[in-house]
Amino acid sequence: MRQVSGTSALAAPRQDAAPRRASWSQSPYALPLHALRIAARCALPLILCFSLGRVVRWGLLLLAATLSHGSWYQARLVVVVFLFTLVVMTSLATTVLMLYVIRDALMETRARRETDEAKESVLGALNRTALVFSGIYMTWGFVQQDVRDFMDLDLFRQPDKIWVDAGQGIDSGVMGGLINLDARVSLVTMFVAYLVKTFFGRRHEAGSGRFSGIMATFGELAFGFYGLNAVAAVVGARSDWIGSRAAVAGWHDLTARAGEAIPGWNAFWSDVWPYVIDALAVPLAWLTVGILVYGAYADDTRTTIRGTRLERAADQIERSHALTRRALTKLSAGWTDRWVPLLNSLRLTVRGGAPLFGLFALCYVGLHVGGDYLGRAGRYLTASDKPYLWFVTDVPVDFVADLVVTVITMCLVAATFDLAATKARRGR
Repeated sequence: MRQVSGTSALAAPRQDAAPRRASWSQSPYALPLHALRIAARCALPLILCFSLGRVVRWGLLLLAATLSHGSWYQARLVVVVFLFTLVVMTSLATTVLMLYVIRDALMETRARRETDEAKESVLGALNRTALVFSGIYMTWGFVQQDVRDFMDLDLFRQPDKIWVDAGQGIDSGVMGGLINLDARVSLVTMFVAYLVKTFFGRRHEAGSGRFSGIMATFGELAFGFYGLNAVAAVVGARSDWIGSRAAVAGWHDLTARAGEAIPGWNAFWSDVWPYVIDALAVPLAWLTVGILVYGAYADDTRTTIRGTRLERAADQIERSHALTRRALTKLSAGWTDRWVPLLNSLRLTVRGGAPLFGLFALCYVGLHVGGDYLGRAGRYLTASDKPYLWFVTDVPVDFVADLVVTVITMCLVAATFDLAATKARRGR
């Protein structure tokens, strides 16, 4: 009896070990291990997706840089901006595809499968998220890297051309393929892009068209890129007039006085605020992208405002006259279809808890700092006394560093969403 009693006493901790392991795997502090577990499981498809996206992207950049020189210059630049729009679309598609291949490694996906939720195709995920994703991509300056790569590639194709032509008083057009488009041509192409984005945007809002979201995103990006030169010309012509207006002059005067009166004002905006953006806002933007890719359920306005003061306002609107409801629906249709998923995704992030988001931001910053050191180490190991050899060696070094950082970042985003969604599911 003593042996049986002792055995039963020892068996109890073993029975509780599985729940403790399960609770630890769902803890916010397990985020780094969860991300590495996802990376180990999905390493091959992630590497293939990243490599394929980079090959297509660099092929389009090389083609655009090659076409940006020669006869029929303005016609060439129209094609160049079109190809650059495809470059940005390729970057968006690569990110969505990398996040999509991780779906089956998430606890949230397995929980959805148990409820017989249908599996979404990658085209469906891209079509649903492309329009909002493009807004985040442009707003937070991710497109600047695409612009820099285009300019570097155009320069390195003929490194001496810009200096030789400058010595002869000739504009070589090097690195100017995205900004030398004539303002009149820009206006015409802007109008065409606006028609494309409006037509497919309305189809996307109505839920019709398999590729309406992708085409609307392409039209919106093209509208912005083609309008770059026209807007720059208008701003350049009006800059003196705008600068002399009382409101603008008063605002500059107010900020200058604040810098003089408030201690540390200038230092905060120049030395502290950029790091706040890089450490908090940019990770949150990428996390929102991941939630948009995975959160097909996050497109309901009621789900977003449930439990807030806005829900009572919505109840009052629903009790109003039918004509009023129809007018408000038409006025807010574009806003709700585009930004409600984003708001719901941000709300899910908040529900994940401060430790989860704080650890995610810390891992994100540490990963990118480590990526910089990885690139520096690669350049140190491939350094040579032969002139211009770095033209060749820097390309694979940058590719490997970007591969490691991007793959682990996508896994970190997916792991953060997984833990936040699992916590929200447990709460329900």
